[in-house]
Amino acid sequence: MLAFVAASGPARLSHPCLVRAQTLMQAAMRRLAKEFYQILAANRDLLDPESVSVRSACSSVSGGESISEVESAAAIAMANLRAIADTMVSAGYSKECVTTYQTLRKCIVDEGLCRLGFERISLAHVLKLDWSMLELKVRSWLGASRVALRTLFHGERVLLDHVFAGSNTVREALFADIAGDAAVHFLSFPVSVAKSKRSPEKLFRLLDLYDTIVELWPEIELGFSFESTAVVRAQALASLSKLAETASATLADFESAILRESSRLAVPGGGVHPMTRYTMNYISLLADYGSSLAEIFADCPLQTPSHIPDFFLDTSQAPAVHPPASCPSSSGTTTSSYDSVVAEQLAWLVFALLCKLDGKTETYQDVGLSYLFLANNLQYIESKVRSCQLLELLGEEWAARHAAKARQHSARYERVAWGGVAAEIPKGEVSAGEAGERMRAFIAALEAACATQAGWVVADPGMREEVREAVRGMVVPAFRGFYARWHAALEDVAVASYSPDVVRERLGKLFSG
Repeated sequence: MLAFVAASGPARLSHPCLVRAQTLMQAAMRRLAKEFYQILAANRDLLDPESVSVRSACSSVSGGESISEVESAAAIAMANLRAIADTMVSAGYSKECVTTYQTLRKCIVDEGLCRLGFERISLAHVLKLDWSMLELKVRSWLGASRVALRTLFHGERVLLDHVFAGSNTVREALFADIAGDAAVHFLSFPVSVAKSKRSPEKLFRLLDLYDTIVELWPEIELGFSFESTAVVRAQALASLSKLAETASATLADFESAILRESSRLAVPGGGVHPMTRYTMNYISLLADYGSSLAEIFADCPLQTPSHIPDFFLDTSQAPAVHPPASCPSSSGTTTSSYDSVVAEQLAWLVFALLCKLDGKTETYQDVGLSYLFLANNLQYIESKVRSCQLLELLGEEWAARHAAKARQHSARYERVAWGGVAAEIPKGEVSAGEAGERMRAFIAALEAACATQAGWVVADPGMREEVREAVRGMVVPAFRGFYARWHAALEDVAVASYSPDVVRERLGKLFSG
């Protein structure tokens, strides 16, 4: 009617029929807009993004199965909304329809994020939080992220695609306004965390944030595929970039902290140094993030000094570290380069630790104890590598090489600490009088060594027994032969009673601290 009258020429534009038709059209559109609002408001629970997303996923696999009353009611509501939207848009009243939809649905998305535990906070606020409070917010974001991207925003996209199926332009603009702004704020939170003050303990949360965005990248790329939501995709990539930059810098800080460690206190008994435990625990946790570290090192490599021995960084036996298939920046890097870059960087951190440990041997005045200290710490490092993902990165050959070094240090300890005791046992023939003197000298040397080493430690139970057996092997067999030859002729009863079994038992009490 309106089109017919308008086409009849300017003279007809003021025709009473046209005025009447316009009045009726406006009344009808107001009525439809009100009905549109009422359906949206009344079916708020049925049309929340989570429910829509779940029903969408179920409908794709359920085929012709019967649906529940709730699903039926939701389907009716969505059909009515679509019919009204189609009518209003085709009649030129899209603005009124869009405004109503936008106002209600934007609040629902914001409330959904709030229910997930996400709150919009400024960078200035984040920078003022101490780490314990900020970590709670990071945990909350990590817990909310999958639901937000896979359910909340996805459900809103599904509902929009249905209600405004007749207008791509309207659908795209609405989704950008309703979900785009919320998604940008949600995905910008990791950037705020990455801009907070760096510290080693934050690194693993940075990597968790990085991993999560990489994992959810397919949903981000698909869900926000409109040109108008390109800002969301850009924010996700910017977050990955900033997280990678800060993670790399934090790891460099950790390396510097190892190299700057300057405590001069000797660990009692030559045991495992606290720095060794902390550093290896830290590196072993890093190994769990191999794929993410490969991506990060590819974009923000650490500077590995050129003077590191090639054999130390030889990780050719390590299996490949595969980059995440969903990662947006993984297409140009080969598997072998992922393998080597992570292994070499972690091997360098271990090398830095070993250099510091070598310097700390100066805190021990006893040479034998310094060798025992190195053996204990190398054994701990090798054992830690074997007990976690580090073995997959560094390889069996790497671990075996460092186990051999630990044994070399323990062998040097044995020679230095017990060679003098073993030397007191005569290897050739001696007279009866000389035998007594040599027996007393041996006992004195043994007791002195045991007294000196009473508090010395071999931390690893397996290594402890190996060292005990090695020391016994140096002393007991030779002493047994000497004792068998001369104990009957010894006049000193106390000396004569110092049998090989007594010596063996005495040595068995060592190295437990």
